[in-house]
Amino acid sequence: MVSQNEWVVWLNGELVPEREALIPFRDRGFKYGDAIYDTTRTFGHRIFKLDEHLDRLFRSLTYTRLEPGLDRDDFKTATEAVVAHNLTTVPDDEDIWVTQRVSRGLDEADRAIYPGYPDCTVIVECRPLPYADRAPAFRDGIEVVVPSVRRPAPDTVSPRAKIGNYMNLILGDLEVKRTQPDAQPVLLDTNGNLAEGRGSNIFIVRDGTVLTPQERYVLPGISRETTIELAAKLGIPCEEADIDLYDAATADEAFITSTSWCICPIQSINGHDLQGGIPGPITQRLIDAYIELVDCDWLGQYLKHA
Repeated sequence: MVSQNEWVVWLNGELVPEREALIPFRDRGFKYGDAIYDTTRTFGHRIFKLDEHLDRLFRSLTYTRLEPGLDRDDFKTATEAVVAHNLTTVPDDEDIWVTQRVSRGLDEADRAIYPGYPDCTVIVECRPLPYADRAPAFRDGIEVVVPSVRRPAPDTVSPRAKIGNYMNLILGDLEVKRTQPDAQPVLLDTNGNLAEGRGSNIFIVRDGTVLTPQERYVLPGISRETTIELAAKLGIPCEEADIDLYDAATADEAFITSTSWCICPIQSINGHDLQGGIPGPITQRLIDAYIELVDCDWLGQYLKHA
């Protein structure tokens, strides 16, 4: 029985209390990271671009040859049900993440231990946004540090699929946070150009033009796409480009985008302070446009915790 004041997940076709959502430890997602996922969030308790996120989820499923046994409408219905229930426990001026996860389930040899277990494990779950932890970054800007770990070449595993195995990005994160706990890592691609962070895309601003790494080398984030669209509406030139560490060090402004960060200004890259301000004028225009688009002051939601 699910009570109204506890968070729930959708697990293999059922809404269950989060504390009771259990999967076999032999699941391939746990054993091998053989899984994909996608994440969006709410603004003012409204799910943001769910269709676009589900489109990307299904592209990731196709790329990894995962067959969840559900169609888009099934995922959409499950997502809306989980969000509707969990939002009843969330204040009106706060919002949540929502994530769909699919793993390849059990190997054939393990199925006898779990008779009737589905071919794939499918989960839809939510969690609170980390307002207090990230508030200082919106006030002061993010310190970005580039670790020695690089993103894999796109002809090994494509970064354009949102795959559950994050060890590459986690190693970069651990390296950076060992010496600079408050910094955010942005990894280079195998050509020595900026690629992406752990769940974030990076943009720089130079001479009035916004630049972001080429899609071939990064996950094409929905927030990245939204920012590119907003730049076009505002008449701000925006291009995909190879961005090396010289470009980053000499940029006027920089910022990251992601589902939870939306747009957050960067204070420095590898110790090079950016001169355009926190946020810079173009970053501020994009933030304002993003707030207007979603009709929710997500920046204020963070800053009230600063």
